[in-house]
Amino acid sequence: MEDTPQSIQSWVENYNLLSLEWRVTIAVFAMVCATALVAFIVSRIIARLERKFSETKNLWDDAFLHALRLPAVGFVWLQGVYWAANIAKRYSDAEIFKANNTILKIGIIWLLVWTLWRFVKQAEGILASPAKMRRPMDYTTVLAVSKLARAVVVITAALVIMETLGYSISGVLAFGGIGGIAIGFAAKDLLANFFGGLMVYLDRPFKVGDWIRSPDQEIEGTVEHIGWRLTTIRTFDKRPLYVPNAAFTNISVENPSRMTNRRINETIGIRYVDVAEISSIVHDIREMLENHEEIDSDQTLIVNFAQFNHSSLDIMVYTFTKTVEWVKYHAIKQDVLLQISEIIGSYGAEVAFPTRTLHVADAVRLERDAEQGQADEDGEGGDRPDYREADSLSDYNKDGKADKTTYGDVDS
Repeated sequence: MEDTPQSIQSWVENYNLLSLEWRVTIAVFAMVCATALVAFIVSRIIARLERKFSETKNLWDDAFLHALRLPAVGFVWLQGVYWAANIAKRYSDAEIFKANNTILKIGIIWLLVWTLWRFVKQAEGILASPAKMRRPMDYTTVLAVSKLARAVVVITAALVIMETLGYSISGVLAFGGIGGIAIGFAAKDLLANFFGGLMVYLDRPFKVGDWIRSPDQEIEGTVEHIGWRLTTIRTFDKRPLYVPNAAFTNISVENPSRMTNRRINETIGIRYVDVAEISSIVHDIREMLENHEEIDSDQTLIVNFAQFNHSSLDIMVYTFTKTVEWVKYHAIKQDVLLQISEIIGSYGAEVAFPTRTLHVADAVRLERDAEQGQADEDGEGGDRPDYREADSLSDYNKDGKADKTTYGDVDS
């Protein structure tokens, strides 16, 4: 593969009708054109094979051919350009042509890496697709394995390329071992985020698409991406939130996406005048919930008269819906509350609201007003305290005058 085709080499050496420069130029041009033609043919062949194998049930041959198509075309171009450069090298002293062999080796390694990279990407789509797999793997797990596989491919390729360029791998590894300590101290936060992301992949407290929140920090939203350093969360006001993975090792995380039911927990107050109807209202509400098609009767269901409140008789309603969808849950909750309202109204009762009753001692005040009025008529009011302007004798100062006028504000 490293030698130029002999037919082209012979033509350049023996065809004397043209000058050497023209013969070399034509040979290089012909080689490039032949490379383009072969690359086109290879691309069409692989495309036809893809269409043929797509009719089979095996998905992995499709993935391999799709991953191979562009690297195969790239290999044809790499080999063709190498042969063209090899022809020019024989008749040119340019320094660039001396790197032909090295470029060919590095190019082949890069094409292999490209093929494996594309195949891993195709495998990632197959393993996580419900349409392609009977039991698809969790997308977050597939993504973690995919990233790890690609990292292994890239690191291995980098080491092989360094060996090809003449660098000692053992020396590089030794330097990495010594410098790893310094790098570890300098990039401890980066490493903490890396291992935090690794723990997320291993423990799987959440995955892409889950709604999560933390009671320890203001973190709530839908997970969009889990990286090795950051996790991207889309908050409910549609803003992206970037959380370092190290944070998840120190905080509690709730995952409402994995809840089995949603809870309805309401306290409904009835007026005190409707105390005789409490038992019947509680019974009808419980029966309505037990027969409601959207209420999960297998979960805890409580409907009881709970307490005597300040201005109401409180009924506790505690139950769970079958759905976990946020919008549908609120529609069910609305229907339940409206039906409870109808049950209360059917007994002539009403939902209570905060009230206050003021008791005023009217008999005492009328008697004091009458005494004061009689004193004024007799002209004996003089310096006597004005009871109409004071609530009690304690409201008077030492001069016998009222300190305040609170007659209309007295509560009891």
